[in-house]
Amino acid sequence: MKIYLVIPAHNEEAYLTKMLQSLVDQSILPSKVIIVNDNSTDNTQTIIDNFSKNYSFIQSITIFSEKTHLPGSKVINAFYKGFEELDNAYNLIGKFDADIELPKTYFEKMISLFKEDPSVGIAGGNLYIKKESDWIYEDISEKNKVRGPIKLYRKECFKSIGGLKKAIGWDTVDGFLAQYYGWKTVTDPSLHVLHLKPTGAIYTKAAKFKQGEAFYKMRYGIILTQIAAAKLAFKKRNLSIFINSIIGYIKAKKEKLDFIVTKEEGKFIRNLRWKGIKKKFYSLITLL
Repeated sequence: MKIYLVIPAHNEEAYLTKMLQSLVDQSILPSKVIIVNDNSTDNTQTIIDNFSKNYSFIQSITIFSEKTHLPGSKVINAFYKGFEELDNAYNLIGKFDADIELPKTYFEKMISLFKEDPSVGIAGGNLYIKKESDWIYEDISEKNKVRGPIKLYRKECFKSIGGLKKAIGWDTVDGFLAQYYGWKTVTDPSLHVLHLKPTGAIYTKAAKFKQGEAFYKMRYGIILTQIAAAKLAFKKRNLSIFINSIIGYIKAKKEKLDFIVTKEEGKFIRNLRWKGIKKKFYSLITLL
């Protein structure tokens, strides 16, 4: 199976060498890798060039987008700039981050997973962050959710969900839409990917309302938004996340921002979320 990757990168000199070294050390190499150097002012391009000289499957392009690092649209816009450079001969497409380190058998195991079950549309491993001297699971979502920095899509699934949405929430809504269109999303928990820069580490203050905006654009509704925001705030041990998420949702509703899913898709997503909530509630009652 041919794997194509697009890696957006903005000032990633501290992490990019480890990321690219983990790519070229894979037991099965990707067929093509496009690194999108997005307005970097450090040595990101030098690192890319050093690898490109030795590995022909690694290429790069340079773009100049806005400097502000907002979650969602900026990185996906960069992804599509790289995607435009690729042909259609891939079997699996991935939007990977520049601040991760992959285990050597990552793609080998991913290919096996996709080959074993033709209904698998999205797959990935789990992300781990460093805490003192240990690497621990980055506990901002369940282990059965494939995270945005390490996600591979079967070409047919990628096309059926309409690609990646240019908005925050893209890496949540894609899993819902995959299920809506009959695809499975699968994680391999044995694949521990090192996340060298924890999620949200460089988001600006302007991004604080974006999570609530994402809930609105996915048509969660206010009740589901409150539950999702409370869960996220609890995981992060930060009450302001809950407050800002609700404010962001209300702001998005007042401004009548465009949704990123249809009414039918939104209804499916809400039903799916409620099923998950009820399942966890019943499990908790059983334990008590």
